[in-house]
Amino acid sequence: MPRSKGVLAAVLIIALLVADQVIKIWVKTSMPLYDTIEITSWFKIHFIENNGMAYGMSFVPKIALSLFRVAAVALLCYYLAKQVKAGARYIYIILLSLIIAGAAGNIFDSLFYGLVFDESTPVHISQWVPFGSGYAPCLRGRVVDMFYFPLFTTVLPDWFPFAGGQPYTFFSPVFNFADACISVGVVSLLLFCRKELAGGNKS
Repeated sequence: MPRSKGVLAAVLIIALLVADQVIKIWVKTSMPLYDTIEITSWFKIHFIENNGMAYGMSFVPKIALSLFRVAAVALLCYYLAKQVKAGARYIYIILLSLIIAGAAGNIFDSLFYGLVFDESTPVHISQWVPFGSGYAPCLRGRVVDMFYFPLFTTVLPDWFPFAGGQPYTFFSPVFNFADACISVGVVSLLLFCRKELAGGNKS
């Protein structure tokens, strides 16, 4: 049983990583920066890059964030291996694998994209370049984001604190497949694996 769960985790992580990188590389080598493909009025492919965390947040220096991500993924992989050996539930293994794949996907961007791509600009579509001759050194590459879901736009009421009377778009963050894996994994853990998170017995 532990062997089958370990194989499942490995296959899932690899498959999600490949899917994430295929999407990102297609966007980066097909679209200039800030270009938009409108799929529907509420779903767009909008190419941006960021130096920060999920959904474009940025309040930590890039090199520190990249090193933190590497350490976090290493610890999560160690923890996942222990859970597989201990016979944790399939759902727990799957959700941990989602989070690891998502975190690793964004690490790939930071590690390699600056080394193998030239810089994306609003007038230039990025191209592959010889290894090491790209736009940034190792661990300083920018993360590619593309999914944009502006479900609706409205004007906030005047009484709303700080932003009353201003236009407001829900949902405005631009994110990528790796971000989605992390978010789905974390939320699902909180909903369905509270026993494991609290240190309860496996079943």
